[in-house]
Amino acid sequence: MTSTVVQRPDPKLDLVLERVVDVPPRLVFAAWTRPELLKRWFTGAPWEMTECEIDLCPGGVFRWVMRGPEGKVVENTGCCLEIVENEKFAWTGALGPGWRPRPVPPGSFLSSVVIALEPRGAGTKYTALVVHGDEAARRQHEEMGFHERWGKTLDQLVALAKTL
Repeated sequence: MTSTVVQRPDPKLDLVLERVVDVPPRLVFAAWTRPELLKRWFTGAPWEMTECEIDLCPGGVFRWVMRGPEGKVVENTGCCLEIVENEKFAWTGALGPGWRPRPVPPGSFLSSVVIALEPRGAGTKYTALVVHGDEAARRQHEEMGFHERWGKTLDQLVALAKTL
């Protein structure tokens, strides 16, 4: 796998979720890169993803809208960084489509994400690396329940992939 995106986590700045799952890389990759599939697993209930747009090329849009049970809406528009079919999907919220810099939303943080997939028998070694700009952003994301939430959504991805 050839990569231009950061691979080695910095424990002061980055969060990592790593697990071997019992579905093949092609299904995990499809779940991450096809909007109609991402909408079905990426949010934790009772939240739902109401919109999703992915232009699967470097600099292409990666956008979603989530709605909470009380009507709260969270929107994220970023851009794809690197796509290696069935091996890697990387995107950032720090840049918008066409590599345009974005402001930091009030009370929030920006991050970049690398999803790396490696075959393991009939399954996949799944690594999610979330890169933050500073220690405060990393801490904020971790305190929001990063490991629990991303672990739960990975379980949802696997359950969906088994139906494909």
